[in-house]
Amino acid sequence: MDLEALNDVATRMVAPGQGILAADESTGTIKKRFDTIGLESTETNRRDWREMLFRTAPAMKDHISGVILYDETIRQKSDDGTTLVKLIEDAGAVPGIKVDTGAKDLALSPGEKVTEGLDGLRERLKEYYELGARFAKWRAVIDIGRGGDEAIPSQYCIDVNVHALARYAALCQEAGIVPIVEPEVLMDGDHSIERCYEVTEFTLKALYRELFEQNVQLEGTILKPNMVIAGQKCSDQASVDEVADMTVQCLANCVPAAVPGIAFLSGGQSDLQATAHLNAMNSSYDLPWPLTFSYGRALQAAPLKAWGKAMDVKAGQKAFNHRANMNGLAALGEWTEALEGGK
Repeated sequence: MDLEALNDVATRMVAPGQGILAADESTGTIKKRFDTIGLESTETNRRDWREMLFRTAPAMKDHISGVILYDETIRQKSDDGTTLVKLIEDAGAVPGIKVDTGAKDLALSPGEKVTEGLDGLRERLKEYYELGARFAKWRAVIDIGRGGDEAIPSQYCIDVNVHALARYAALCQEAGIVPIVEPEVLMDGDHSIERCYEVTEFTLKALYRELFEQNVQLEGTILKPNMVIAGQKCSDQASVDEVADMTVQCLANCVPAAVPGIAFLSGGQSDLQATAHLNAMNSSYDLPWPLTFSYGRALQAAPLKAWGKAMDVKAGQKAFNHRANMNGLAALGEWTEALEGGK
């Protein structure tokens, strides 16, 4: 393992004013998104949509440091024969790949999930490296019980998920690939922000114990966590400043300074919420790691609507440029809501 090379890639992924585009939606997920614009989810349409994003300037050059791809996408070429991986590289971003095979029901623990995909992962990582991937992503799903049910998440659920995350991370580093570790505490449900803090803190502490025990070198990793936020069905929604304060406090209590950077998932927040929360953290706190974004829907929803069934490339790229710019500013703590009028 070349730790210096891994650290170089990880540092590029959290460069100032830049973040990660999560374009790794499964075929089923992207179909649901295409359904909202009345577009059939064919392989060609999926390629055209993602190619449009990867060719967007100045968004890709100035604000996107890396792109998470799906297995189908990392193998695709544009009509002129250029691989989509090369489009990403030519824009100055790092190609990455989603390697888990999804969250499945956790045996003997109703209502909880465990992420699968370790079988054959060593061989798949070798192939993905040859295809150009220099980082990978694995998402663990941690749900919070409804109606004050504190039995979910269980210790069992957290243990098996962080164990799998650490095994994945070790295999990635062995293959020369930077692992993004993503323990997502879901914002579904009716839990308070305080309950989200409690579960997120417990999960992150368990994760870093497991990474240490499995010899994962933190300098060659990126953390992709949820923000500390109340459940969507909670009647008491916290302010932007409260979310920023509690998220930063949680991270400061759990994440070692050796980690090169933290790239948040949006987790169902609106475009504006995800940008505002990120900005509040960066504008108000001095932290040992850069805080940036690794957004999927929060970067793509507006461009997808603009692109639409007519596949209007210019409109889609204009919308993507705007959202990438807004989040790039938020990663520097320089965003204001007034700038959103410039769409």
